Amino acid sequence: MSWKCDFCPQRIFTTKTSYTNHIKQCLKSVDSSEELSLEVMMIDSLESENLLNNENNFESIHENSNKDEGEGENEDEDNDSYNAEVEEESLTSDISHSSVSFFENMELSNSEPENYSFNNYALDYNNICEEAEPIEFPNNAYADLMALVTNYNLSNEATNAVICFFNEHSNLPLSPLPKNAKKGRELMEKMKIPTLTSKKHKILTHNNIDYYLFYHPVLNCIKNILSISDISQNFTLRFENFKYKGEKAYSEQYTGNWWKNTEASLPHGSNLLSIILYSDATTTDTLGKFSLHPIYISIGNISTKRRNKSDAKQLLGYLPILKAKDKSEKKSKDFKKLVRLTFHNSMKFLLDPLFAEKGIDLEVDNKTFWFFPRISTIICDWPEAATFSLVYKSTNSNFPCHFCLISKTLLADTDLSDVTFRNNENMQEYFYNNAGQDVSLENIPNYFWSLPSINVYSATVPDRMHHLDLGLFHYQIEFTQALLQKQDSSLVNKIDNRLSKIPRFQKFQMFTNGLQSISRMTAKEYRILMKVMVFVVDNLYKENENNVENFVENKKLSEVYAKWNKMYMMSRSEIFTESDLENFRKDTFEWAKLFVEIFKPYSRSKLKFPKFYLWIYHIFESIRQFGIINGYTTETYESLHKNFVKIPYRMSNKKNVEDQIMKTLKRQDIINVINKKQKKKKLTKLLNFSSKLFETKLTEANIYFCEKMNDPNINDNMIKGFNQFLECFDDFLDNILEVKNIKECDIIIYGTATLENGSIIRAKNKFHDKPWFSNVAISMDSNESSDYQSDEGLCYGKILLMAKIEIEEKPPLNFALVQWYDFKFEKNSYLYNCPLLKLVELYNLIPIETIDNIVHIIPRFDEDNEYFVNKYIS
Repeated sequence: MSWKCDFCPQRIFTTKTSYTNHIKQCLKSVDSSEELSLEVMMIDSLESENLLNNENNFESIHENSNKDEGEGENEDEDNDSYNAEVEEESLTSDISHSSVSFFENMELSNSEPENYSFNNYALDYNNICEEAEPIEFPNNAYADLMALVTNYNLSNEATNAVICFFNEHSNLPLSPLPKNAKKGRELMEKMKIPTLTSKKHKILTHNNIDYYLFYHPVLNCIKNILSISDISQNFTLRFENFKYKGEKAYSEQYTGNWWKNTEASLPHGSNLLSIILYSDATTTDTLGKFSLHPIYISIGNISTKRRNKSDAKQLLGYLPILKAKDKSEKKSKDFKKLVRLTFHNSMKFLLDPLFAEKGIDLEVDNKTFWFFPRISTIICDWPEAATFSLVYKSTNSNFPCHFCLISKTLLADTDLSDVTFRNNENMQEYFYNNAGQDVSLENIPNYFWSLPSINVYSATVPDRMHHLDLGLFHYQIEFTQALLQKQDSSLVNKIDNRLSKIPRFQKFQMFTNGLQSISRMTAKEYRILMKVMVFVVDNLYKENENNVENFVENKKLSEVYAKWNKMYMMSRSEIFTESDLENFRKDTFEWAKLFVEIFKPYSRSKLKFPKFYLWIYHIFESIRQFGIINGYTTETYESLHKNFVKIPYRMSNKKNVEDQIMKTLKRQDIINVINKKQKKKKLTKLLNFSSKLFETKLTEANIYFCEKMNDPNINDNMIKGFNQFLECFDDFLDNILEVKNIKECDIIIYGTATLENGSIIRAKNKFHDKPWFSNVAISMDSNESSDYQSDEGLCYGKILLMAKIEIEEKPPLNFALVQWYDFKFEKNSYLYNCPLLKLVELYNLIPIETIDNIVHIIPRFDEDNEYFVNKYIS
């Protein structure tokens, strides 16, 4: 192997190093228009060597163009329609008992061979990390420009304008920037990232269309996660027999029973590598015309808090979505079977490299460890879980639960005591005896049966976001609307009106249009809504004035929302002891029984929801097996769709979408590598005032405040503040600071203050055209806590004014003038587990530094001077 310089034809080099050094010298002597082509030429030559050294490339296709993929099958969703779909019949093709040989030679009965064919990929997986070229730009300016282009998704036109502007005004003899945006992107595409080389593999041909799996090799994804220093430095290798308050407890995944049992099955001296998969097909645009099916990977050895950050997850690939030639084919058994076959075929291709007979060696924190990878949990929605477990994807199938064999007629029963659980062994027995249809099992061998230490039926854990946020809470809201419409149609509008009047709070979305847009709400919006609905339905109506049959008392309707919140907050616990699990189970069934009692008449399916059954019967064992629910919820994974699907799709020209997206993601990865090297230390936040409103001298303050109190634009809360300020200031000086005879100082009134914890306090007449006066919590002095009624040591106040007092030759004083709340009643001080308060005519000036945090206080509707402290929001 030799290299020849195109600019120095007489120079021939026998080593890559000498050639590289020579090229760097050449680059200094050519003009900027040649610079990029030389850099590309150099990398092309080096890449040619890699290609020659890897002739047996197993037909892996690297970032080639792809034929257009069509839309996928519209799978059935969990819905409230008992007659939504005819139960799927079992599929009856003859299939070999060996899943391995089956996947290598997939054929369907009663289908024409030319319509589809699976690519034999047994020899097509080149999953070895290639020797990578360094990620280098010709200079820092070049690198910074491409980082700007990538981070802000600049178009070629915008980028070219930036280049022209720079070249025109920089007055440099040679431009350090690329000739244009296209040249810059071409250079980035030639670069290689050591552990994230993207590839594509043809999975099958169907209706003369080739379908590809776009992917990153799974071992490379794992190595990329382990390359993050704080992850590798805090990487758990062993099971932890965790106890809390003297009880067996569950927290991180490595405290669960699955880890304990799996670790015990491994060879002595080896370690368990827990693999977590997340799969969720999603639309790429608002119209839903095009879909992608990304699958992500993470590692259970990482703590939940750290794993929930985006860099602890990696895109494994985009699964192919098959397109039917017409509606008839789309509804056919063979096509549905082919869709599921393609899914499991793709999973086999992606995951097989993990399961080497003798394990794998990985570097963690600069040390090499012997690992055996095992799939612990698969995080997905219920329809997707049915695809992984290959149970019928229909709410009307006889046994719709992928955990156990519960009849569809019992899905709303809250008093069950004995069920038969699905596992690999009993499901294979049904399958190989051609009796899969008896347990709503697809007539397809499940790839996960062949993998060690995974029961795919329990590994597809119930996901809180899809089961609760987007599922059961959505139904609870819909049924509430139906109930109120029946009892008094005006109550629905009353709900909307109350929602629009909920006080504002930091990072809290306002529902100015009520529940009109409920069908378009996101999971985040549902989580916000559930924090206030109990206060919205409280005190909503009185008696059964219209003599409605099956009338539901207002107290009971409020109670179902309060019990929901109690269950939901418990689900977010960071630790579960066995006692906690029992309390969680009790709270869950209390809500479930009331939910069924109230809303069953308003459900066409009589609440026979698989998600309802899965949550109330199987979530507790999932905690025992895999740790806290926060460790396997899709809440943190859903945000990945924005970076890996939505934004890259919008940047494409909508042709060969996956191919373009992989190139876009590669450019982002290159920039991320550069950003890591340049990472700046985060500054500590200090108390900070902003939005200056007024300023006056102490000697002039009384006259100044009187003038402002007559201003029609001043809010009543601020008027109260002006009226009380001087008296409270004198009291603070005399009794707290014990300072006498201050003749002069400057008083500066601010509208906004940011606390050291990042919380923002406001006392403004107008913030986006509406007044905003924050409520705060203050910890009482331990010496005074017995003298007053408090909420576990906390007392509450409304901010009326915020001021900085500047006294000559003294450090400034930062004050907040508060009007205090007190408990409404000495007894029965709490309602719905929230303090019930009243505003009292008591005012104090307090140092802002003594404020613990802001709190959300909601007026009790249709009552005078009654307020709830919203304990469901933080």
